[in-house]
Amino acid sequence: MYVNKNYGFWMTFRWSYKPFLFGFLYALIISFLAYVFNLSFNLPWQPLSVIGIAVAFYLGFKNNSSYDRTWEARKIWGEIVNNSRSFGAAVCSFVSGVNSEAIKKELIYRHIAWLTALRYQLRLSKEWEHKGMRLNKLFNATVCDSYIHQLDGELLKFISQEELAKYNKITNVATQIIREQSERLQELRDQNHFEDFRHMEFHHLISEFYNGQGKSERIKTFPFPRQYASTALWLTFVFAFLVPFGMLDIFKNMAEWMYWISPLLSALVIWVFFLMEKIGDYSENPFEGTYNDVPITAISRTIEIDLREMINDEGIPEPAKAENGFLL
Repeated sequence: MYVNKNYGFWMTFRWSYKPFLFGFLYALIISFLAYVFNLSFNLPWQPLSVIGIAVAFYLGFKNNSSYDRTWEARKIWGEIVNNSRSFGAAVCSFVSGVNSEAIKKELIYRHIAWLTALRYQLRLSKEWEHKGMRLNKLFNATVCDSYIHQLDGELLKFISQEELAKYNKITNVATQIIREQSERLQELRDQNHFEDFRHMEFHHLISEFYNGQGKSERIKTFPFPRQYASTALWLTFVFAFLVPFGMLDIFKNMAEWMYWISPLLSALVIWVFFLMEKIGDYSENPFEGTYNDVPITAISRTIEIDLREMINDEGIPEPAKAENGFLL
């Protein structure tokens, strides 16, 4: 996620310059052919403007829907933060008896392991995501390999080798970690480390973690409907194809130097529409590891710090910091 106050203009333009460049070259060719051969294939601007309004409304719908997906993802992870803190407070206040401090640390660490597995899984690539646009040095096209080869090392910081072995060849590691947590809580109840009422509260929090995971996976595995995404793109192409002809209608009877401004204005209009389309396109998938992601790694780090401070742990990491304006 980009965390500076604003995207700079040139930063935005570098990200989206291709529609402007190709639009300018295309409009220049149209204007040149019309000028040299004295051709009259301009289109009245009035009906073209109606098409532009229709495309703009459709792009607005797409952008609103894409923003809803991103904002929903952020709200889901806000709930995970709150429920995680509630779980940490419950562990610290509910668990008692022999070896209670070691048990508290075990439960807290297993929860952090769940967060780690979940964020790795949410960053796995899907067919409809922008695999080539992952943030350089932060995410890359080998993120799936990173999941396979690095997740075990990350999990071993919080769970034992014996427990990790249980998750070999498991499709959804995060799900099984929560299941293991639930079974461990039942064992602790049977050993009278807390009573039934508190066990029920733990089970409620486990259910909330599953809810948060399931909601995140729903956004991750169900793309923005392709018919809407594709229609917005092709309508933008159709409008961009017609724009230079409409500009010829406006500038055909003006001074010659103004006539040659029309390719530049055409390129600008084309760029604006494609920029709106790209913004919606890159907001559809809030867990793909690109510029506008929900920063689930930083959120997980915040949760880890809060929970480990609750048990007075040592070696607590620093809060995540933005790198080149981007927060993971």
